[in-house]
Amino acid sequence: MKSDYFIIKMDEKQAEERIKKLKTWLKNWNQEYFSGSGDVEVSESARDRLKRELEELEAEFPQFVTPDSPTRRVGAPLSGRLPKVAHKTRKMSLADVFSIEELLEWEERIRKFVPSQKIEYFCELKIDGLNVAVWYEQGEFVRAITRGDGVIGEDITHTIRTIKNLPMHLPEKIDLEVSGEVFLAKKDFENINSEIREKNKILEKKGNRLIAEFANPRNAAAGSVRQLDPAIAASRNLQIFFYTLGENSLQKPPAKQSAVLEFFAKIGLPVSPYHKLVAEISDIGKLFQKWGSEREKLEFDIDGVVVKVNSLAQQAQMGATAKTPRGMIALKFPAEQVSTVVESVEIQVGRTGVLTPVAILRPVAVAGTTVGRATLHNFDEIEKKDVRVGDTVVIQKAGDIIPEVISVISDLRPSDSQKIARPKVCPVCGSKVEKIEGEVALRCPNPSCGAIHFEMLQHFVSKSALDIDGLGEKVIAELIDQNLVEDAADLFLLTRDELLELSLFQEKRADNLIKSLQAAKKVHLEKLLFGLGIRFVGEVAAAAVAAEFLVSGSELRVQKFAEWAQEQKIENWVEIEGVGEKVAESLRDWFADQGNLKLLTKLEQVGVGIIHEEEKKPQKLAGKTFVVTGTLENFSRQGIKDTIKKFGGKVASSISAKTDFLVAGENAGSKLKKAEELKVKVLSEEDFQRLVG
Repeated sequence: MKSDYFIIKMDEKQAEERIKKLKTWLKNWNQEYFSGSGDVEVSESARDRLKRELEELEAEFPQFVTPDSPTRRVGAPLSGRLPKVAHKTRKMSLADVFSIEELLEWEERIRKFVPSQKIEYFCELKIDGLNVAVWYEQGEFVRAITRGDGVIGEDITHTIRTIKNLPMHLPEKIDLEVSGEVFLAKKDFENINSEIREKNKILEKKGNRLIAEFANPRNAAAGSVRQLDPAIAASRNLQIFFYTLGENSLQKPPAKQSAVLEFFAKIGLPVSPYHKLVAEISDIGKLFQKWGSEREKLEFDIDGVVVKVNSLAQQAQMGATAKTPRGMIALKFPAEQVSTVVESVEIQVGRTGVLTPVAILRPVAVAGTTVGRATLHNFDEIEKKDVRVGDTVVIQKAGDIIPEVISVISDLRPSDSQKIARPKVCPVCGSKVEKIEGEVALRCPNPSCGAIHFEMLQHFVSKSALDIDGLGEKVIAELIDQNLVEDAADLFLLTRDELLELSLFQEKRADNLIKSLQAAKKVHLEKLLFGLGIRFVGEVAAAAVAAEFLVSGSELRVQKFAEWAQEQKIENWVEIEGVGEKVAESLRDWFADQGNLKLLTKLEQVGVGIIHEEEKKPQKLAGKTFVVTGTLENFSRQGIKDTIKKFGGKVASSISAKTDFLVAGENAGSKLKKAEELKVKVLSEEDFQRLVG
């Protein structure tokens, strides 16, 4: 929730001051930019925005227009509707880097996995589209799925089959799972918006509601493939390029990424013509600059270059983190930067009570969308950058996603700009705020704060948690205002009659929400755990804790999980892969709180239950604890851990007296020495494969 902090308005005197400052600043910028002297710290796109602002001010206050104004100079540069389907193989997202320096740091990290081997790199354009997986069985197209959460995606077969460059039949009777990017060419995107504009002219004359234009080609492509009517997708000239080979029936699959694309082209699967094999990491910089300079000339949008280790065997040796493969990375082009004005500052109170200052901006287009808000992160950051209300700031989307204020153009600061003071009390409940030692954040300590209550409920019903359709911000706010919910469990006690008393509900909407709530009662433990909003417990940690409980042999009930969690000590939590000290302490404290335990009891009482699809794997490793170290040939690090868990075993990060086996590959290091000291049985990769049969 939020609270207004400062608000400013512009009168004639302020406008005159602003116009003078803009003229001076733009003249100086132009001189430095066109003469090549001096450092131009603000991007051309940010400068263009300031010039446009000056034009608007001069139009509103023509009395301040002068012949020497830079504006007078000629030639101055300026879903839940679709079926859900499990993927054959887990889909992951790429980690991002934003500079050649960060790319070189990535290269140093991955070399540790193959220290004595030469690495070559395969570079591909990162097309700004929608990632999909496509299945062929016996050479026939059968299904297409969105990436979703990497495990489950949406079935979009009906729209993907309308793509003209996608073959319905392959020349060989093979089974293939392939991934690629669905996209729209720039000209087709413009045609779509042009048609919308023509339709809007007719609608406007009739006084009807106008159709919103698409913000960018990616949004248009994503919206098209999720249409229920395939005719709409067919009319938009979608295209697809493939780049990843998944599960397959090939007798001899390609061994390199370059060979994957060659194989795809051979069997008629469309691939991007823009790719290059690079022998040295140092050569990628020039290629990145070249492709970046040609970005506007391309027929489709790109937002960077994907750099992949060409050898698939080396990629497997490097393994993956919880979400990203180590053997490939996205080198992103610099985010578009623009300038705008901080008109006010709001303070948001999050679900953990953290107070986050948010700049309310004069709306501005950046990276294809209109932005009116940007995070200021925390009050230390505000003081470091000296951001004030009234300031002209440069903003960008961090990783092309989250708007943030990156700098202040202090030369344009108005005389009446206002410093942003640290709040002493919560703007929502009035409680005295606290600063936790060792952290920069200010926090509201009141667990009954209305903002915390609101944010916790929003988090609980979010897509990554219980994914309950029909519970948006406005609905949750009204439920709280009408005293219908005090905690997450109360959501499941809502009745149709209660909903129909609310202003936002009619019969169909009420029925749909009741159905969604009933469906959400059966939930995967990791989703429920993440939805509880425990501090520092993200999706990865929640999944790790859930997996640990599932192999404990306890009954699959919410109350049994609560009892199990209460019994865990800090050292138990830390032994779980993906749970560090901070997360462990937070878990211990959360499950020691009687109010939290009452919530879990109440959730079970209202019918919330844990579901788990048991894999048909013999539990050969049940009760055994493994540690994995060294470089493996036939498994990635994550792959062997997943195998251990599938057979009922546990994976720890460090050797202890409780460890049953150490699986040791090449360059095992200190863990092997400690295992020998503690007389822990050491398995080679071949030993492990024989063990699981």
